[in-house]
Amino acid sequence: MKDYTLLKINLIGGIVSPGTLQSILLGAKLAGVREVSFGARQQLLMYVKSEIVRGSSILEFKKKLYETNISFEEDSDSKPNIISSYCAEEVFPTGQWISEGIYKDIFDGFDYEPQLKINISDSQQSFTPFFTGNLNFIASNIQNFWHLYVRFKQSNKIFRFPILIYSLEIPKVSKRIEDVILNAGEMSEHEVYEKVISKGEIISQVIHEDLVLPKFSLPYYEGFNRYGEKTWLGIYRRNETFPIAFLSEICDLCLETKVGQICTTPWKSLIIKGIENKHRNLWDKLLGRYGINVRHAANELNWQVEDLSPEGLSLKKAIIREFDDEDVRTFGLSFAIQTRSKSEVFGSVVIKKRKIFAGISHVFDIYHTDDFNPNNRTLTLFEKGVNRAHVPEILQRLSKRFYAVKKVDTAVVKKATFNKEETEAELHQCKTCFTIYDSRFGDAENGIAVGVKFSELPADYCCPMCESEKSEFEAVKADKLLV
Repeated sequence: MKDYTLLKINLIGGIVSPGTLQSILLGAKLAGVREVSFGARQQLLMYVKSEIVRGSSILEFKKKLYETNISFEEDSDSKPNIISSYCAEEVFPTGQWISEGIYKDIFDGFDYEPQLKINISDSQQSFTPFFTGNLNFIASNIQNFWHLYVRFKQSNKIFRFPILIYSLEIPKVSKRIEDVILNAGEMSEHEVYEKVISKGEIISQVIHEDLVLPKFSLPYYEGFNRYGEKTWLGIYRRNETFPIAFLSEICDLCLETKVGQICTTPWKSLIIKGIENKHRNLWDKLLGRYGINVRHAANELNWQVEDLSPEGLSLKKAIIREFDDEDVRTFGLSFAIQTRSKSEVFGSVVIKKRKIFAGISHVFDIYHTDDFNPNNRTLTLFEKGVNRAHVPEILQRLSKRFYAVKKVDTAVVKKATFNKEETEAELHQCKTCFTIYDSRFGDAENGIAVGVKFSELPADYCCPMCESEKSEFEAVKADKLLV
């Protein structure tokens, strides 16, 4: 029997009122909880002493949650949170027609707890993920109508629903599709559509334009930031934990200064909107009392680690330390660490743990999305079987590749003309471990300078990762490697 129970409370759309959060925190504190976390699906997570533990108050805590109509799950995630881009509304670039009222009308329409993951996203933002759900609603160019992209559970296959869905129909359509998928399993796109439509009319429109998503650019989401006549505050925690005492004072200050809601984000941080500029000093003092830093480096904020993963956090911190030492640029990239086989993470670069020797040891495989956009779910293997100590080095090499490709893309846009020999990269890949030799970067580990062609390498050259001989490398084209 476990000494602690994981309690999960869904905050629909990543929104919670200060009063509701304060009530939850009070019960958690009485149950002996000292700190809580927020998950990648904008939910609230906490460990509470189990009933079997002497002095446990979990039963009283659960009773308080029942009395206040706050639903929760114990050691389970069978009812995942509905996530949304509402946290980005007003503070980051977004579309023209989606407002706070539209988001909340949609959330209020859910009179059941979904068993499928549902994402509701503004199509013009790049702060929250578009396709990490099973039902992914993305705003169209037509006011109050949404594209729907469906992904079956435990699958990477996504298909577009053939009609646009009206805002207030999103809860109804979600319930119908959930009933179809959970009862019948995976089926064709046409079968899903026909079964949903057969259950009754849906307010919809024909799709006249394909969805065009913005290029990924993660905004800086921390610290005090002005918008209009007000200020928003972003709070990120390196250990992904928030002391209950600190959050309780945040709720008190929100209530005192008439801030009506607190937003959670997929980056496991908080955003507090609507702070009057005259109250800025009160927030400064609150942060000071708890020693809360709200100006972390940008290369620390573009990471997503699985929820409640000490191993993932430890690796993230080690990589960031080395990045800082080497002054590595990561703007335009986002990184994700996956240490559990069936978990999902969001990143343009994904570091996956893989067990070897029947689980006695492990290595890491490093992937990137086809176009380095984390919303693209197709992964390309960059390096296989990497020892933990070498992961930062491989990521540095991948970051350089990203900027090299980006530089080539920019040159194409500007229609600059070069000789073919000057623009084509000379790439050779190790057939054993998939390491790439790129003449544009050389091989610092083997003392090979930038610009040395593969044909000019010494006969005794070997792979810097697996030490395979030069003959084990094969020529590959850049487009085949990266796409």
